[in-house]
Amino acid sequence: MGGYIPYPDEIRRAMLSEIGVKNIDALFDDIPADMRAGELDLPPGKSELETRRILADIAARNRVFPTIFRGGGAYRHYIPSIVKEIASRAAFLTAYTPYQAEASQGILQIIFEYQSEICALTGMDVSNASVYDGASAAAEAVAMCRERKRRRALLAGSARGDTLETIETYGRAANENCLRLPERGGLLDMDALRAALTVEDACLYIESPNRCGLIEDVAQAAEICRAAGVKLIQGCNPIALALLKTPAEQGADIAVGDGQPLGIPLGFGGPYLGFIACRSAMTRRLPGRIVGETRDADGKRAYVLTLQAREQHIRREKASSSICTNQALCALTATVYIAAMGPVGLADTARQCYAKAHYTADRLEEAGFKRRFTGEFFNEFITECPADFDVLERRFEDEGILGGLEMDGGVLWAVTEMNTREEIDKLARIAAGTGQESPIKAGVGRGQKAPPSFGAAGQSPALKEAAR
Repeated sequence: MGGYIPYPDEIRRAMLSEIGVKNIDALFDDIPADMRAGELDLPPGKSELETRRILADIAARNRVFPTIFRGGGAYRHYIPSIVKEIASRAAFLTAYTPYQAEASQGILQIIFEYQSEICALTGMDVSNASVYDGASAAAEAVAMCRERKRRRALLAGSARGDTLETIETYGRAANENCLRLPERGGLLDMDALRAALTVEDACLYIESPNRCGLIEDVAQAAEICRAAGVKLIQGCNPIALALLKTPAEQGADIAVGDGQPLGIPLGFGGPYLGFIACRSAMTRRLPGRIVGETRDADGKRAYVLTLQAREQHIRREKASSSICTNQALCALTATVYIAAMGPVGLADTARQCYAKAHYTADRLEEAGFKRRFTGEFFNEFITECPADFDVLERRFEDEGILGGLEMDGGVLWAVTEMNTREEIDKLARIAAGTGQESPIKAGVGRGQKAPPSFGAAGQSPALKEAAR
């Protein structure tokens, strides 16, 4: 990163004179005067030492919990040390848009490998070079499905609220109608889907796992949509894709999601990574850019930008997307993470998430936190909350635990491979309000069967059906 070198007044005057401008204010004459009036309410400048002290004081107010049972879209996973080691190298850290292929082979290959890995995870034919986050990926995917006579998007009410709101925001700007469909038992109401379908519908957006952590019947939804000529977009957790059927296998036309679980730390909400993958028939509708592999004049392997919507740069009024930044650093991080974990590592992570989440649900139910829905789930589930949530949250925090997320009057719990059995047992004891071994004992209690092996997925028929 280049350093900041302030110019003295005499150099500034010389620069202004060279371009024929009297003063700095004249550079901004195109901005209405009423918008330029007044000074910004900013504190006086600080020295580097003073700035460091201020930032250190702010950082000291943050609390990093050693144990986390909260998700809702962002999750704590183990990140191999090689991920940061490679992503932090200056050649990657400072890279930007690879317009000149001959000078950008490294970053182009990274994007190519990223696209290939996303296609392998989702089962789709083609992936773009990523977008900003999972919510914007979903909104961009809806825009991909828009037709002249099909401009309404159906949205599963069981999907995450922030994602649905983002889709609706994009839709208002494009004069596209959105209709939220009701849920039943925490899942999309398929009867409501059938009843809602019209010739004006372009697509259905559905998430699996959804906002409650439940696994949706995507295959059934895809069959219903296909009969009506409606595209299906599936939002998915990339870690779950190592265990469940791929979106392509279930009949989806587009797969989207947030790549944060793929080696990107929680980081106060970002920057994250949105992925989009689709069937080959929709390739030219993908936003952003696609990198392809070719051969140079000497027959050596080379990488080039094979497809990008140029109107996003020079004919913006006709653009179907506003995505231009390549988001390559986050894509690189995800690429290294997937390569480091490999198929076996990803599958083991997914199995641990599943097994530990189900063990946690059993322990919490013993503590009086009954699951709200009976459907199959991956690594998140919602329970009733028999205690005051604020009191419960403080009780967890006193023990160094970031507990579940309050949602719809209940609690959404998230469990990953990072949670140990000891942490889960401790969570259950605190939830029960005792903080002691009794009445809930670590391991087996209240007639509970022996806990499942954390290295193997559960044996439920629903999961067997969903698993590859």
